[in-house]
Amino acid sequence: MSEESNLMSSLWPLVPSGATDWLLELCGDGITGFMPPAMPDAVWVLNAMYEQGPADVSYHEYHQARLVDGSVQPHVVGGIDLDAVGIATGGGLGRAQHPGSGWRRLRWAELARRNGDPVVPDGLMPSYRCFPTAKKEGSWPLGMVPPTEGSLDRETWNRLIAILTQCSPAGLDTCCLAYYNPLMLGAIDFDNPHVCTGRIGDAEILYDQSEADFSPSNLWADDRSWALCTDYDLWATKVVGPPALINALLNDSEIEAVRLPWAH
Repeated sequence: MSEESNLMSSLWPLVPSGATDWLLELCGDGITGFMPPAMPDAVWVLNAMYEQGPADVSYHEYHQARLVDGSVQPHVVGGIDLDAVGIATGGGLGRAQHPGSGWRRLRWAELARRNGDPVVPDGLMPSYRCFPTAKKEGSWPLGMVPPTEGSLDRETWNRLIAILTQCSPAGLDTCCLAYYNPLMLGAIDFDNPHVCTGRIGDAEILYDQSEADFSPSNLWADDRSWALCTDYDLWATKVVGPPALINALLNDSEIEAVRLPWAH
């Protein structure tokens, strides 16, 4: 076992899978993450996207050009050429972080103002269906890095943990539980949830869980005063809890958060 795995298991030991029973009763199936209702309030924390500059070429057009010049090979699975039937959207799945020099954070609200799209269309949740006019036939411009699915980006995760810590009476010593859905772990046994427990002061390490390339599906205070859900298929994390926490997230200068009345 690696030093990192040893540290993870010492700070966040596994607990019986029954720890998610209350979420199962409250939310139903948790295969992609347990999505709780407002308790009593709720907000959606949006995954970060980035921009380097305008680009008329889409990820799909760039990928097709590389296939033509031979710099990449076709992706063939089971005799099917996936490049011939699919679209290179530019989007990713799992952990993400600032892409580096030359890239800047692009707020969802800024892109919405620019393109005339809503930040999140009525009735939908934050996902690949957002910002249709920003894309060319479903593919993002090469000068943008869209939000990833299924995981908070590192910077947003760290900031969210800091705000949760500030809004929890016990501060750094707040006891929490974290759940990783079976899709993240490549698990076959869907009846044995992977749940661990620890202090919120040690929560940043949860982002680097070696068995999953994602932030946790769910994190909640042991007293259930707040909880979050990062669904495997979405571009944002739902946070539920007291109004003071929700207002802190809505007013934070680093976090980008929105209320979605239809997904409250």
